[in-house]
Amino acid sequence: MDKAKELTLLYNINSPEDLRKLSTNELTQVCNELRQYMIDILSDTPGHFGSSLGAIELTVALHYVFNTPNDRIVWDVGHQAYSHKILTGRREDFRRLRKFGGISGFPNPTESEYDSFVAGHASNSISAALGIAIASTLKEENRKVVAVIGDGSMTGGLAFEGLNNASSAPNDLLIILNDNNMAIDDPVGGMSKYLVNITTSQTYNRLRFNLYKWFRKHGLIKDGGKGRILRFNNSIKALLTNQNTMFEGFNIRYFGPVNGHDVNGLVRTLNDIKEMKGPKLLHVRTTKGKGFEPAERNATEWHAPGKFNKETGERIISRSIDEPQLYQDIFGYTLVELAKQDSRIVGITPAMSTGCSMTHLLKVMPNRVFDVGIAEGHAVTFSAGLAKEGILPFCNIYSSFMQRAYDNIIHDAALQNLDLVLCLDRAGLVGEDGATHHGVLDLAYLRPIPNITIASPYNEIDLRNLMYTASQPGAGVFAIRYPRGKGELKDWQRPFEILPIGKGRQVSKGKDIAIISIGPIGNIAQEAISQAKEHGLTPAHYDMIYLKPIDEELLHEIGKNYPKIITIENGTITGGLGTAVMEFMAEHNYSPIIQKLGVPDEFIPHGTIPELYTLCKINAKSILNTIINI
Repeated sequence: MDKAKELTLLYNINSPEDLRKLSTNELTQVCNELRQYMIDILSDTPGHFGSSLGAIELTVALHYVFNTPNDRIVWDVGHQAYSHKILTGRREDFRRLRKFGGISGFPNPTESEYDSFVAGHASNSISAALGIAIASTLKEENRKVVAVIGDGSMTGGLAFEGLNNASSAPNDLLIILNDNNMAIDDPVGGMSKYLVNITTSQTYNRLRFNLYKWFRKHGLIKDGGKGRILRFNNSIKALLTNQNTMFEGFNIRYFGPVNGHDVNGLVRTLNDIKEMKGPKLLHVRTTKGKGFEPAERNATEWHAPGKFNKETGERIISRSIDEPQLYQDIFGYTLVELAKQDSRIVGITPAMSTGCSMTHLLKVMPNRVFDVGIAEGHAVTFSAGLAKEGILPFCNIYSSFMQRAYDNIIHDAALQNLDLVLCLDRAGLVGEDGATHHGVLDLAYLRPIPNITIASPYNEIDLRNLMYTASQPGAGVFAIRYPRGKGELKDWQRPFEILPIGKGRQVSKGKDIAIISIGPIGNIAQEAISQAKEHGLTPAHYDMIYLKPIDEELLHEIGKNYPKIITIENGTITGGLGTAVMEFMAEHNYSPIIQKLGVPDEFIPHGTIPELYTLCKINAKSILNTIINI
């Protein structure tokens, strides 16, 4: 790194113990060096940028005040934890962040003892940290536990479930609300407005601390009491600030807001409250992208900007405008077309309007897009309520996040056989975000649900046509899964056609071997089929389009004519397409040799899509080997 010689403190920090040997006067320099180190590396090794820059001072203060790893820090979503990784023995490993064989972009206990809990999906930190805190009490361990939650994650229902339980169970949990007034997209809803408007004066904080110390010194209160002293504290707050906080409504003591970029102030505050008994919340104000002006100006764009020029802030966009569009943009443009034709159509997104390209509809029909915040279960049930009254929601949720709404799909949508469209973006292996974000389980977890259609497009034209098909009256709960990244075609914008529900098609004719695929992975299968011809083999290829209802007529044709079958899916081989084909063949007394290709029954690490396809043996070379050897 060109500025390594300037990082005089950071290069001597190999663990938080080294950090704690420094004087408080040196902490600001540590923060500056961390920020420079991260900017240098992330400019060429893309990752989640703005959130981690904004949390540097908070991270340094936490590791300086608390005795990690004995004390536990539980991060909510790993976007804010890059400096945590650097300070906990992974400084040099950070150069291979999110690369195959390198460290993960998210905290993971298998990677480091300093990573207390997996943090890939939002809103779980309070619940997990509370469990850790109570476990420590039960085991009589002397341990502090801190949950660090971003304000975007506070819109998730699980966060409130954790708050509610924390207020009733004996614990000394410290919750830190990292309020950067910014989720991935602009935060929405009452919680966001509440955090923006909340005020707590310095006078109040000083008085409350002084009163607390005086009462405790004279034996008039004991820590952890929830009765009169809590009501007294709330009365003091109401008197001085003319407001109570909702957190104190949960019987959780509230402190703040404090400046999240004053590292020495954070250290003082954390030292003041860390020994207090009972659950407490520290409200910390930070700026996403702090210290890098382009990221401070446009936090959404700099959430995960890819490569960029660290001197000018210019983003390095490698994709040519002549290349095929991203699947997410095909969805966005198509949704606008359909909405113009059908006044029933609305868009629903849980805080991912940019990521799923619902911004296209937002620009032209803002009153028909509803961003519900990080609340996937609510997104589905809200969609179901709309559908019950004749509105047609296109509810777009990343495949791995849709897992969080499973009961809502079953109980609120499918049970009532409502017309609504579940758009599962980022389905299949997603690349560098790794195991927490791979959308490989959806085919298997959706297939057992009654009253649901499950489909996946072979290409962009199919995606458009499936969206059109799903918009037809009486289509029911209609799930469409499609991958991250670009498609195959440039001329995708064609007139809409109905793709008959439950009907697949033959892509190419052949003999002896039938390849059955679903989704865009079929394009890779077709590459392997072309290469197989050089070996004197000509497999037939069938694209099912629909997993449920599956095309039984097509499967009968395959069962009668092919002694060997290969199934291919960009999803888990347990319970998906391959399982459905095997079940059908067994039920109808066909006995072909069947080889299932897909994601194995294990959590897949991070890496590029080609690397992960090779790992899972669903790349063209591996498929060809299967064709030859089956």
